[in-house]
Amino acid sequence: MFLLLPFDSLVVNLLGISITVLFTLLLVFIIVPAIFGVSFGIRKVYMKTLLKIFQWATLRIERGAKEKNHPLYKPYVNGIIAKEPMSLEEEIKEIRRSGSGKALDAPEFELSDIFYFCRKGIETIMDDEVTKRFSAEELESWNLLSRTNYNFQYISLRLTVLWGLGVLIRYCFLLPLRIALAFTGISLLVTGTTVVGYLPNGRCKDFLSKHVHLMCYRICVRALTAIITYHDRENRPRNGGICVANHTSPIDVIILASDGYYAMVGQIHGGLMGVIQRAMVKACPHVWFERSEVKDRHLVARRLTEHVQDKSKLPILIFPEGTCINNTSVMMFKKGSFEIGATVYPVAIKYDPQFGDAFWNSSKYGMVTYLLRMMTSWAIVCSVWYLPPMTRQPEEDAVQFANRVKSAIARQGGLVDLLWDGGLKREKVKDAFKEEQQKLYSKMIVGNHEDRSRS
Repeated sequence: MFLLLPFDSLVVNLLGISITVLFTLLLVFIIVPAIFGVSFGIRKVYMKTLLKIFQWATLRIERGAKEKNHPLYKPYVNGIIAKEPMSLEEEIKEIRRSGSGKALDAPEFELSDIFYFCRKGIETIMDDEVTKRFSAEELESWNLLSRTNYNFQYISLRLTVLWGLGVLIRYCFLLPLRIALAFTGISLLVTGTTVVGYLPNGRCKDFLSKHVHLMCYRICVRALTAIITYHDRENRPRNGGICVANHTSPIDVIILASDGYYAMVGQIHGGLMGVIQRAMVKACPHVWFERSEVKDRHLVARRLTEHVQDKSKLPILIFPEGTCINNTSVMMFKKGSFEIGATVYPVAIKYDPQFGDAFWNSSKYGMVTYLLRMMTSWAIVCSVWYLPPMTRQPEEDAVQFANRVKSAIARQGGLVDLLWDGGLKREKVKDAFKEEQQKLYSKMIVGNHEDRSRS
């Protein structure tokens, strides 16, 4: 027994040295650069290396599928049904023109009109443009993550060995490293904002609050190995304004907050999230609501209006979609943020799914599972575009203004602009949507009748 003691102490010493070396490397190469906002370029080299590996894997899969006469899987990027951008009236006229030789406006109603509604119903069942926005974006090639390998079969031994090596790297090296960084960032955020919160209000407190938030968010970004490209930084949100962005993931917050200063808006939570919220609000005037207050639109609007009217307060960060969409489109913006009358600073965020899927399907995965998937991905790569500020025009209502901002974000981010409400993720279609289609058809029929009466 005594002979084992020297060996045990050697193991303990080696373990202590390893931990010390690890934290020294973290401090020198990650934490300190994050504090000063500099980078050694290690993540970019890592990304370029991954791209070369993915290219080789893609070529190997294509060659293997060709050798075995297997059809190579290709996702339908634009949907499985080709749809022409035509209005209801144009499509019904086309059906009437091809189905009968009668004048298009002769009868008030033709039996062939029902084919339009039948076709739309079948198209919706086969290729629903709404529900497919709440599932993971499909990839054309395998990025060596098992969760994106549903449509690829075993190709070669070398590819399988490479995948196994990737599992070891992601779970045995990257995951512990990222957890340590996330723990460091969150701990510093809670500690730093709590200490700053005891300082008297003034420039010193504001300065320290901004930089504590910025430093901690940058550390958290590195915990995800996030590689972010920011465009048009001269358009970054300013005090007294509202920053609105499309919403793909909860990490959208740290993606934006690692490059600027924002006041957050959200519901008060319990547990660890509640501890973080209470610490943050001591140092910065974030806008947190009780669960019962969130449903009171007037109270929410009043609190937001009071915030933006104070030009000394940070811009508010809001995601008007109200839920996460899968990085392919932008859905309806809630009008509440656009009724306030403040300057709106649109931001478009687009993730690169090759390295890891950032979309959070909250109806399928809990927060812990989602974060585990993020931390075991290769990296989170995205581009952020700051668009020029926009203000509500005199002739615009809040809905029209929201749609104009949404269209600008979709156009810049290369996303599909949809009018549907993201709330359809958990709710049924509102009767108003059905009535709108009924009114369009009725207007066409009644319009034809009125035209004939005048003639």
